Amino acid sequence: MRKDIEIPEVKDVFVAVVQEQHPEYKTDDWNAYIINNKDVDLDTVLIVSNGYSEKKITPTMRHTIKLLPARSYAKIEFMQNDVLELNNEFKVTFFEGNQMLDKSYLFRKNTINTKALQSIPLMQLKGVLVK
Repeated sequence: MRKDIEIPEVKDVFVAVVQEQHPEYKTDDWNAYIINNKDVDLDTVLIVSNGYSEKKITPTMRHTIKLLPARSYAKIEFMQNDVLELNNEFKVTFFEGNQMLDKSYLFRKNTINTKALQSIPLMQLKGVLVK
């Protein structure tokens, strides 16, 4: 029965959008990262992302990370300034041991900006974080 199905809560896995200077072009770029703040590795991390509003929708992007070690992070994608005006959703699915977990992370439109910067775990950088 439905009441017997246990859906575990995802803890200590985050998505952050960080503003970084591009080394070659010297531009301030926004990049999305996945952060594994757990003491265990994550296997086969699948990330599906897209941006949307009432009038616009971006193409769906799909990313795979074979292994995301404990207490580490990985870049997901570059985010153009135009998509910051949209809701940006990242659906993350991964294996922790033999258990599959998933969670959606939503950055509401216009919340990715320099006024919303905060310290990001493990990265020693400032960005916008969704837990």
